[in-house]
Amino acid sequence: MASKKYLMFMMAAFFLSLNMFSQVKIGTTYDSTQIPSKRMPQHNEFLQGTGNFPAKPRNQWEIGLKYGLFQISGDVPAVFLTAPNFGIHVRKAFGYVFSMRLEYINAVGKGLSWIESQNYGFNPAWKTNYNAPIRSYGGGIDDYTIGSLDPTGTRPFDGVYYNYRSKVQDLSLQGVVTLNNIRFHKSKTGFNIYGFAGIGGTVYETKVNALDGNTPYDFYNNITGGVYKNRKDTRKALKDMMDDSYETAAENQGERRPKLFGNTFKPTGTVGLGLAFKLSNRLNLALENRWTITKDDLLDGQRWQETPVGDAAQTGDFDSYNFSSVGLNINLGAKSVEPLWWLNPLDYAYSEIRNPRLMRLPKPVLPDSDGDGVTDQFDQEQTPQGCPVDSHGVSKDTDGDGVPDCKDKELITPTYCQPVDADGIGKCPVACPDSTCPGWGVPRNDCANLLGALPSVSFKTGSNSLNDDNKAVLATVASRLRNNPGCKVVVVGYCASNKKEQQLSWDHVNKVISYLVEKEGISADRFIFNYGQEGGDCNTVDLRAAADGEDGPNTVTPPHPNLRKN
Repeated sequence: MASKKYLMFMMAAFFLSLNMFSQVKIGTTYDSTQIPSKRMPQHNEFLQGTGNFPAKPRNQWEIGLKYGLFQISGDVPAVFLTAPNFGIHVRKAFGYVFSMRLEYINAVGKGLSWIESQNYGFNPAWKTNYNAPIRSYGGGIDDYTIGSLDPTGTRPFDGVYYNYRSKVQDLSLQGVVTLNNIRFHKSKTGFNIYGFAGIGGTVYETKVNALDGNTPYDFYNNITGGVYKNRKDTRKALKDMMDDSYETAAENQGERRPKLFGNTFKPTGTVGLGLAFKLSNRLNLALENRWTITKDDLLDGQRWQETPVGDAAQTGDFDSYNFSSVGLNINLGAKSVEPLWWLNPLDYAYSEIRNPRLMRLPKPVLPDSDGDGVTDQFDQEQTPQGCPVDSHGVSKDTDGDGVPDCKDKELITPTYCQPVDADGIGKCPVACPDSTCPGWGVPRNDCANLLGALPSVSFKTGSNSLNDDNKAVLATVASRLRNNPGCKVVVVGYCASNKKEQQLSWDHVNKVISYLVEKEGISADRFIFNYGQEGGDCNTVDLRAAADGEDGPNTVTPPHPNLRKN
């Protein structure tokens, strides 16, 4: 019954820990106040970028309290009981994987055999109270205790049922290895798996329940001669018959072993595994199972094997004990980070890679072989020394006469004065007294000749966006308009068979004019807005020089604004 209650308690604690962990927020950063003074030089070097490794922070101590099941593995079968088996430990990390702890355990173990034993003559705890033949190793009967019957077989020898109660105190120093806090694909985990091993010492006192008050138990008439044949019924009958006095000292090592507080002392070794669930940055719940090896065969008060009548032998194996516990661990330390076994040292490294604060990057080397300020990666021309260039590394030619500005002696040459010579100087026609001057060159007020054939702008079907090619075409138009400030341009859009076509034609014309005004700086009054014409491509806008005296609006209200494309 006790073991079932304990199991239910452990399960309830486990699910409670999972629920509480789902509400935990985990953090890993630490500041200079959490660095011990002896490691501050390393910390400062890291912050200044002269050292590669951050200093290890000061981390919290852990104090743990635990309660659990204690069981001795020996010659007498153990039974579970609700005795106050408890432990306490203090733990400190020396790194992210290794820590040490000092642990004390106070426990009581009990045992009870359901099989009758008659070969107890070598055990002083039983032979002084019961009729016990002492059997020799050679197979003969050497002696009898007082009150024993002769060996003629007139009645069986009195049998006993081995039992014991052992009070154990254990102090050990353990090394603890954390198995899962260094994670490559997650910051941290909410549970901690660890193994531990250590050395220590055990003090124990073992007694047996041999007497009912001052009288030996009548095992023969109450148990052996009864109807009890199985383990369950036999143990129940024994528990009903026997008291809980444990008044008789069990066999011990006497003066052969050292004593502590009057009880037997034995050096011991301990190994175990644990699983801790994080409840908060201060608390965690731990489930542990530890085994302790004693190299002593008398923890259960019995070291003699049950052998056939006429023989006796000492067992050759040693007793050990097991302590399974559930515990609450508390982290202590005001200016410290969590115990290092809860932290992932890779978390800081990954954070620095993603958001570098101390990373020193090499100065970028971007070659510029012609020295024009545009790197070779983007430079479209090897420009002579001293020539100003555009963002593509191409020599600037303000007037578009084919001579770069750095060599052009006439920086702005009107279009009607081109072509130019090698120095960028054009040959302009002689001015006419009126508009008709046959043989005197091109009249200056003839914008069709001054601007030349202007290019068209093509849009993708259903689109109203200018691509890079369109913008380059409009830049050329703008350059010609700057060179001929007296000329206007008619912007023509096509198609008007339905509302959608009418609006799209308006959108195209408006897009071209808006770009030339807003991006190229041409005055809006130099354009004539003309849309919805027939005889052209719906996705094309044509530009032409306005005839002498031709005029029109530069803005028009959209015909169907609800269908307008931006």
